[in-house]
Amino acid sequence: MPELPEVETTLQGIEPFVTNHQVSKINIRQARLRWVVPTKLPLMLEGLKFHKINRRGKYLLFENDFGHMIIHLGMSGSLRIVKADEPPGKHDHVDFCFSAGHILRFKDPRRFGCVLWQDKSQTVHPLLQNLGPEPLSDNFEGKHLFLASRKRSISIKPFIMDSKIVVGVGNIYANEALFLAKINPKISAGRVSLQRYERLVFAIKEVLKKAIIAGGTTLRDFKGSDGSPGYFKQKLNVYGRGGKKCISCRNTLREIRLSQRSTVYCNKCQR
Repeated sequence: MPELPEVETTLQGIEPFVTNHQVSKINIRQARLRWVVPTKLPLMLEGLKFHKINRRGKYLLFENDFGHMIIHLGMSGSLRIVKADEPPGKHDHVDFCFSAGHILRFKDPRRFGCVLWQDKSQTVHPLLQNLGPEPLSDNFEGKHLFLASRKRSISIKPFIMDSKIVVGVGNIYANEALFLAKINPKISAGRVSLQRYERLVFAIKEVLKKAIIAGGTTLRDFKGSDGSPGYFKQKLNVYGRGGKKCISCRNTLREIRLSQRSTVYCNKCQR
């Protein structure tokens, strides 16, 4: 699943080709995604320009004078820039054609993503209204996690993966951040001290920043025939390394399931 760094890198890659370029046509080949693509989308966008693209958690918000289009990549989705004459593939469901001669193409084999529209006059979209703070923002602090976790018995790993607590900390980066912060993923969130939460916030920010930088160097060509982001080619300390040696103490890394997700940790380094 594309996580926050993949979504942020996608934003950075497509932004120069989308903002302030006129949308000439929208082709909806498959409207049945997680939610049905609105039939009014071509009416709302054709002939107009997006002024900017923002990211909120894993959602991309394409804004114009009348509102914003909301795109989520779901489990398997991607956005890529292709030439106007490139034929669509089986899972290329929506094309945003621009007068400059290129296409922003939405691909989603499993169809768990979405393409939605929200008018400017409406309040915050239900998908966005309960989201927690952005992990790379200044208002994401250890104190926020500490206060939100009091009297909570849930394990710390699923706690920081809850988008109502903080957005965009997916499974890969939760594993990596907890290792960097030396916190056992099984410990109850309510038992973690403020000092350790401050260390965890620092670790989350570091892991995500490095992932975004890695993605920026890996995903150079948004015009390629594939263009699918995939996962960043970076060195992971624990994720996917269950049964191997810890890079710090050489202890064997353990792999368990927490909230149905693969969890890898070092029981010596992480307490």
